Amino acid sequence: MEGKIQDLRDDELIELIHKIPKSELHVHLDGSLRLQTLIDLAKKESVKLPSYTVEGLHELVFKDKYQNLEEYLRTFGYTCAVMQRPEHLERISYELAIDHQHEGVRYVEVRFAPQLHINKQMDMATVVSSVNKGLLKAQNEFNQRKEVANGSEPRFYYGIIFCALRSFGPYSEYYSNFIDALSYSDMKTICSLSSLELAKGAVHIRQELGLPIVGFDLAGAEKGNPAKDHWRAFQYAHGNFLAKTVHAGEAYGPPSIFQAITELHADRIGHGYYLFDTSKVNGKIKDKEYYVQELCQYIADRRVTIEVCLTSNLQTNPTLKKIEDHSFKQMLEYELSTSICTDNRTVSKTTVTNELMLALRSFKMNPKQLKNTIVYGFKRSFFPDKYSKKRQYVRQCIDYYEKLVKGTPLEV
Repeated sequence: MEGKIQDLRDDELIELIHKIPKSELHVHLDGSLRLQTLIDLAKKESVKLPSYTVEGLHELVFKDKYQNLEEYLRTFGYTCAVMQRPEHLERISYELAIDHQHEGVRYVEVRFAPQLHINKQMDMATVVSSVNKGLLKAQNEFNQRKEVANGSEPRFYYGIIFCALRSFGPYSEYYSNFIDALSYSDMKTICSLSSLELAKGAVHIRQELGLPIVGFDLAGAEKGNPAKDHWRAFQYAHGNFLAKTVHAGEAYGPPSIFQAITELHADRIGHGYYLFDTSKVNGKIKDKEYYVQELCQYIADRRVTIEVCLTSNLQTNPTLKKIEDHSFKQMLEYELSTSICTDNRTVSKTTVTNELMLALRSFKMNPKQLKNTIVYGFKRSFFPDKYSKKRQYVRQCIDYYEKLVKGTPLEV
């Protein structure tokens, strides 16, 4: 099957992409439920949905295109409503891991906002333990396979990332109580304190329960909610050796990305779509092109990895009319460290395989670029074990990748 990647038929390329070991560094638990599971749990918990069929939900809720990021985020109200019991969190987490395994993903970092699920039944530790229970069950089942147990294939591993929210309302029992308890504070202060409390919870649960909480994130509506408002939370995470990733450049410009890296100590950037948009650079900066070039160099020098979510950006950015105009093209030209991710498998109706196919076809990626993107996903992961074990695991994944693509157009 030698030749160029672009000469392969879609079915041939999909088969290859499906087989190779992949990572998933940016996937939201509450945006990645199986739709049938959402329907089942909604009926069980008497949660009202616009439709109780998969087709109906695709038409009315989980669309192909959204007006903006805010409309996209509103879909989570339906999913979070059925994620308020330990057994539901365990089931959803287990199924998410299985879905990744079925498409060749060997390492996944699942992120979610625990405070959206805290209620009278579950404190933060119970929420995280329930998610971990489902992921661990899927991991153990996969790693007992003969070809994995004997070392012929890489094992499956996972990590958990806590998401703080840039802003929120009374979206959950926890948030309602938190807002009521701070009735004399403005919402900016309340959101900042909530993030700090979450960071403290992440560190405590990781240390006391030994759960694989590998990172801390900031998510939610970006515009009007600067990252620096959550500085104390990220300083606490940083001071307690918790890795950091920040949603930035998803709906705002280069300064938001710079702020995430310099003030929140971000090791990775979620999305980074507007990295090259000079129109969103502060008006006080005279040479905007130079600013963006220097920022790209700064990101490259520090090996800050960008978690690229193509379909999600196409759905939420009205200005992005076709995927070929996505800034991933420029990221490749600058040779930045990037990893292809889904963001939300259900909300965006996609998979890691689909996203890689989209990247390969839309940006005419060559074998070296594809391999670099795959390898970055493993190397820049927040692996939940010793560095020596991570190095061995990454090496095994690279060797397995090279074995599978040998003699194909994907071989470097």
